[in-house]
Amino acid sequence: MSGERSEEAIVSILIPAVGGQGGGVLSEWIVEAALAEGVRVHGTSIPGVAQRTGSTTYYVEIAAGGDEEPVFSLYPVPGALDVLLAAEFLEVGRMIEQGLVAPGRTTVIASTHRLYSIHEKIATGRAIYPQDALREAARRASRRLIAFDALALAREHATEANAVLLGALAGSGVVPVGEAAFRTAIERKGVAVEANLRGFELGLGLARGAGEGSVPAAPRPSLPAVPAALQAEVAALPEAVREIATRAVARLVDYQDVAYARRYLARLRPFLPAAGAPPERVELARVVGRHLALWMTYEDAVRVAELKTRPDRFQRIRAEARAGDGVVVVTEYLKPDLDEIWGVLPDRLVRPLARWAERRWPHGRPTLGQHIRSTTVTGYLRLRMLTWLKPLRPVSFRAREEHERMERWLAAVARCAALDTGLGLEVARAGQLVKGYGDVRRRMTAMHEVVLADVLRAIDAARTQGEEGLRVATALAARLRLLVLQGPEGEAQVAATTAATLARLEAGDAAGALAPLAG
Repeated sequence: MSGERSEEAIVSILIPAVGGQGGGVLSEWIVEAALAEGVRVHGTSIPGVAQRTGSTTYYVEIAAGGDEEPVFSLYPVPGALDVLLAAEFLEVGRMIEQGLVAPGRTTVIASTHRLYSIHEKIATGRAIYPQDALREAARRASRRLIAFDALALAREHATEANAVLLGALAGSGVVPVGEAAFRTAIERKGVAVEANLRGFELGLGLARGAGEGSVPAAPRPSLPAVPAALQAEVAALPEAVREIATRAVARLVDYQDVAYARRYLARLRPFLPAAGAPPERVELARVVGRHLALWMTYEDAVRVAELKTRPDRFQRIRAEARAGDGVVVVTEYLKPDLDEIWGVLPDRLVRPLARWAERRWPHGRPTLGQHIRSTTVTGYLRLRMLTWLKPLRPVSFRAREEHERMERWLAAVARCAALDTGLGLEVARAGQLVKGYGDVRRRMTAMHEVVLADVLRAIDAARTQGEEGLRVATALAARLRLLVLQGPEGEAQVAATTAATLARLEAGDAAGALAPLAG
């Protein structure tokens, strides 16, 4: 087209997404709505790989008015973007990083739910980008922020997240398109019209009530119910750890029974903070409470079978598939190794076989791949029969192994906390290392044992060096944990780091041992 480009006459909208989120449909709705309104519009897309494995960007410009023919751009201009419409919250950060969001100009409309990136998923430790920091960056970088969990709302109301975002765009008042035109666009598209209109109205109402800030976050999930037999014990806990313990007890009862939850409370009791205890002591109890509950509910074959055969799971799958009265076939892809198979059997029965397997396959056990259709009678029964072994779990081979490791960890935490609360806290955080399945869990469990042993060796070597020696042991515990969380490359540095630290401690050079760890 010809003519000069008028920035004031054109409203620019950028939709960053990943394949499979419906960004293409969202951009088509916007273009169709503009055409229905009778204004000039232009849309472009740079598609990535479909099905949520590649970045996909859609860009729309709408001529807000004027008699001259507008000159549309194929790409957004940094600092000149009017609307950022993001179906996933990390995309907001990516667009801010690229300089596309302007504080005095850009309205950011975003869903706060996360689809974790590859880097966040593959990390052994918690590598999830902090949501609060991202929200604050979005608030500072934009003229206006409208943010809410569109995916959760869509699931709750049987609609789509992109329809909810379209409604929020219409309700923001930023684009020169009326609400009726957006409804017309959804109807003309002809896909799930009733459900998409429902989502549109939901987003429209949210944006209208957002004012100049963001839609309030969803309320925190309520605490689960505690069995009557345990209510008094949980209520007697210090307030600082009561929420963690409440969630833990409910999880443990669901996992096994009330007696198992009592065992958890008994293990937690020595670490409970006294009235007026310093923050570090409170945090120690919280960390122990959290990691202990997760560890005690390790996922064995019984737990997997139990979760996969629960009625609400099939109901959720049917609802997500929107199958109606149609037939839904669910195929479970299972690949248990030998440890997982005999781990659910009585310890005395399988221990000799397990020890032989450890010698025969020290670096990994053979696996047994299976495809089970849990929606068939035979497939469902194959899984359900595994749950009948649940009463045997306390005397199983896996239970004996796991609980012995838990006791060693708790003993190390108690010993270290008696010397220094900060040291005990770092050793408690090492419980984070016990995670994963199969070979990964064996590797992480082994590294957890190594970290505990190395820290205790450092304590022994630092006995004569007072508080400075304890600071070295604390720094070593933190450094080793972080190295293990970095994956195999970090794990390879654990032995050398420990050796160098111990050598300096044994030489009486605590300051020299602390310097590289603090760095």
